[in-house]
Amino acid sequence: MEEVENKHSGSEVIELCHHQNECCKVNEEEVGGSCSQQSGGDESSNAEATELLEKGFMEYGCSHYQRRCRIRAPCCGEIFDCRHCHNEAKNNINVDQKLRHDIPRHQVSQVICSLCGTEQEVQQVCINCRVCMGKYFCKACKLFDDDTSKRQYHCDGCGICRIGGQENFFHCNNCGCCYSILLKKSHPCVEGAMHHDCPVCFEFLFESRYDVTVLPCGHTIHTDCLKDMTDHFQYACPLCSKSVCDMSKVWEKFDEEIAATPMPEPYQNKMVSILCNDCGTKSEVRFHVLARKCPNCKSYNTRQTRG
Repeated sequence: MEEVENKHSGSEVIELCHHQNECCKVNEEEVGGSCSQQSGGDESSNAEATELLEKGFMEYGCSHYQRRCRIRAPCCGEIFDCRHCHNEAKNNINVDQKLRHDIPRHQVSQVICSLCGTEQEVQQVCINCRVCMGKYFCKACKLFDDDTSKRQYHCDGCGICRIGGQENFFHCNNCGCCYSILLKKSHPCVEGAMHHDCPVCFEFLFESRYDVTVLPCGHTIHTDCLKDMTDHFQYACPLCSKSVCDMSKVWEKFDEEIAATPMPEPYQNKMVSILCNDCGTKSEVRFHVLARKCPNCKSYNTRQTRG
């Protein structure tokens, strides 16, 4: 989605939890349009105009966007290839902390054509050399991009452009973001689900350029961050501690290990209070050093609260 475009035990658990969460790309990208030559006039003049519009196509830009213009930042007056380039430069560790800032992207009003160097108001076609500065153009987001294979579209609900094709996503008004259409009838609604930092890397998820996963509990996290968690045998949501995938096979392994490891006689009848992280049930159960099982949902994802 903006250009977003979204797992306790041994190694076998990784396989059990693989790919059980739906991902939604959230990448930022007026409602977008593309350069096209209007019909009319003789064929040769139309061909020349079209050739001019296409001049420099996919030859300019930065690591974030292929485009034929640069922007003047309204905050500091400096020229950058794109807003991401500005934010990376101005939030660098070598920059005085008091001077660090992000660009107010919707306030960008001036762009510089990469081919002729003319500075002008934000528009798709250069007023001087008549080259198309971005095959995809969004006046509201001040976004230019020649790489239309991303299938950019503007979401009015999010207020930004996203990638992946509008037909593949829907906007959830409660969550306040776009999700894959596959999640339309099944995702758990969490108000402002994407309007917070990733609980692992602390990047703001709503404007992240990396894939985001929606966990069964409704919380969101970078897909790569979730993979890093599972690679380190962490299978609980960092925010609410609910299991991030189906752990039933793992709990069966716990049953076998606990049955094969009886507690010493002084502890065999010891009772403790637990809270289940998965279903929220509070209960009294027999103590075992390995884990304590929730009698309601049979999960071992519990915490001891007393005893």
